[in-house]
Amino acid sequence: MPRIELKTEIKANKNIVFDLSRSIDLHKISTEHTNEQAIAGKTNGLIGMNESVTWRAKHFGIYQNLTSKITEFNKPNYFADEMVKGAFKEFKHEHHFAELNEGTLMTDFFIYKSPFGILGKIADKLFLKKYMTQLLTERNRIVKDFAESDKWKEILA
Repeated sequence: MPRIELKTEIKANKNIVFDLSRSIDLHKISTEHTNEQAIAGKTNGLIGMNESVTWRAKHFGIYQNLTSKITEFNKPNYFADEMVKGAFKEFKHEHHFAELNEGTLMTDFFIYKSPFGILGKIADKLFLKKYMTQLLTERNRIVKDFAESDKWKEILA
């Protein structure tokens, strides 16, 4: 199974970074380019333990729905969301937060399994892992931008 690991240093309080990372509203901002919308479950605010959200977004020219659920939660250190229904065979996205030099180290582990057997594995190598890494990197860039400025107050007010 492919595994993506991203580390992002953020000059902001760990509690703020944690809450921004689980904000439905900030996720919408970070995925504007895919027209991503929360269409069911928790559709705004902060998602928490055992809550789910269904996203509708356009990827590779096709609109797709994906439902994920928060399956592990330890505020403000860690949470994980897992796909319940969607285009992947499965995925788990772990979000880790640690204090670092008057700021926060945010570490993501995204582990997934593509559908379609060998064709899915070929897609992973050709484009899917790179595509997913870019989506997660952009999401983290937005979290960092909001956390390091006063913009976080717009989301967490």
